[in-house]
Amino acid sequence: MKKILIISLLLAALLLLFVACDSQIPTDTTADNTTTAVESIDAPTESPTEEESTVKVIYETVQNPVAPTGADPWVIRHGDKYYYCYSSPVWFFGGVGVAEIPSLDKVSTEGGSQVYTAPTEEGADLSHSFEYWAPELHYIQGEWYIYVACDDGHNETHRMYVLKGTTQDPTDPFEYVGQITDPTNKWAIDGTVMELGDELYFIWSGWEGDVNVAQHIYIAHMSNPWTIDSERVMLSTPQYAWEKNGEPHVNEGPTALYHDGQAFIVYSASGSWTDSYCLGMLTLTGEDPMDPADWKKAKKPVFKTDQGICYGPGHASFTTAVDGSLWMIYHGNLQSGTGWDGRSIWITPVTFDKDGAPVFGKPQKEVQFPVSVETE
Repeated sequence: MKKILIISLLLAALLLLFVACDSQIPTDTTADNTTTAVESIDAPTESPTEEESTVKVIYETVQNPVAPTGADPWVIRHGDKYYYCYSSPVWFFGGVGVAEIPSLDKVSTEGGSQVYTAPTEEGADLSHSFEYWAPELHYIQGEWYIYVACDDGHNETHRMYVLKGTTQDPTDPFEYVGQITDPTNKWAIDGTVMELGDELYFIWSGWEGDVNVAQHIYIAHMSNPWTIDSERVMLSTPQYAWEKNGEPHVNEGPTALYHDGQAFIVYSASGSWTDSYCLGMLTLTGEDPMDPADWKKAKKPVFKTDQGICYGPGHASFTTAVDGSLWMIYHGNLQSGTGWDGRSIWITPVTFDKDGAPVFGKPQKEVQFPVSVETE
């Protein structure tokens, strides 16, 4: 019995000692008297780590058109620089210009360089000296190339030609490489390059024969950036009613577009001189881009005239803004019926649907354009 009493007294003493010690933990902490337990509740929030930083995109309202005149606009982003490639000095006399521009919403030839002038002197080869149409600037395998259609002053001799940059600056002079053609050597304009894996493909608008009945979209394999090493294959012909406004019937201006492992060709349809000029699209659904069966053609235009806003939108190129969003640059007309003389340069954002296909929406007079990105 005594043992039980002694044990009870000892337990009571230990309990009183524990309560007394616990009462020494402060309940009102200060900078000089802080416990680990309280800091976990009241400590000030630390500065966010790099992973926790937020990105803020600054937008400006941009008015379309972004350039009052222009056709077949080609804008490319390389690193943090934008370049606009254009026919120069005018589309009939042979030459190409390249201008570094501050952003794709500021398309201008101002400050641009004449990077190539075709020969016109007596005794020169004039086969590629006139009517320079729709030049495109590409950076392929570490070099700059320009693909452009030109002729000897007669439209029926239009063929595709290649120019090569002499430095890593595309505003420096380009040198003439030569004609790029498949074995048929038929009329050809609006050539572009599609890169799929390690393979290059040349895509263009051409005649099937020697008479201007219709323009079709062709593809051929390339062995290098200036040489075709296969037969041409027709991928698209004016098929639907929306592709057949104006004579001759037209498919032209193909441009390659890539997203999330998918490949597309966006092209222009109907006469470029009409309000019905619009964009169509081919989607690569198989593995062989040289097989027409591996491409699916949209049954309706993916971008077309919006009455009172823009007429005859077409001949597009694609690049990214400072925030990485995809934008389309195209030409269109403010006034109905103004044809080639009324063309100006417009931009619009491109989004993607749940299947990864591009969505172009409608032409817009005003767009919210990303001008800078800030990290907070």
